[in-house]
Amino acid sequence: MRININKTKNHEFVYVIKDFYNNGSRTSKIIEKLGKIDELCIQKNMSRDEVVAWAKNYAKELTLKENQEKSDVIIPFSPDKIIDFNYNRKLNCGYLFLQDIYYQLKLDNICRNIENKYRFKYHLDSILSDLVYSRILFPSSKRSSYQKAFSFLEHPKYDLHDVYRALSVLAQSSDYIQAELYRNTHLIKSRNTCTLYYDCTNYYFEIEDDDDFRKYGKSKENRPNSIIGMGLMMDGDGIPLAFDLYEGNKNEQTTLKPLEERIIKDF
Repeated sequence: MRININKTKNHEFVYVIKDFYNNGSRTSKIIEKLGKIDELCIQKNMSRDEVVAWAKNYAKELTLKENQEKSDVIIPFSPDKIIDFNYNRKLNCGYLFLQDIYYQLKLDNICRNIENKYRFKYHLDSILSDLVYSRILFPSSKRSSYQKAFSFLEHPKYDLHDVYRALSVLAQSSDYIQAELYRNTHLIKSRNTCTLYYDCTNYYFEIEDDDDFRKYGKSKENRPNSIIGMGLMMDGDGIPLAFDLYEGNKNEQTTLKPLEERIIKDF
């Protein structure tokens, strides 16, 4: 691994990047964004040259750590050992691919910042990650997603009631999560914001009466139930950019401009 310094009009950013070959052609990938050089100079009380030297040493340490993790591991095997009865040895590891993307988007850091704000006891990062993995692999209810998470290599260390408590916190932090996700996606790929797409849909609720948010309106499924509307903004590559929820009886045409203004302000 090595460092790369990207200069803009006002700042210099330093990244740790890794070179690799893809189908015979050499390319590079950003491993970690270390930050602005001027801010690092203040944080570490170093000059610019000292910060660059520190970044190079840090990249070397990451390379050594990666090489050590690639070393051979010898696992002892005994043909005489009896397998315990009623012990589950079959675990789902397919979510580890999603876990890599989850941490590249720094969702764990986002959850940590939310935890510091609200000071609750349950682990929001574990709950959100398991919900994301379960909803992608086995789309189902929150309760079913919690139960499916016990088939993962890493079992949940929280209770079902913690999942329901976390939902309100995630809803209150929706704008913050969306804004941070947009910034963090630039660590993985560049966003095509030259063209934006917007569309709306709605979701029904099997309740008898409407309330302040779930209203009777034109259902996409032609159901006589109260609904809420959802507007989704996507970039030119079809990757979600931001979303918003609104009352079910609200005209879709009036929902674009408020979301557009929020994107310009927060993103």
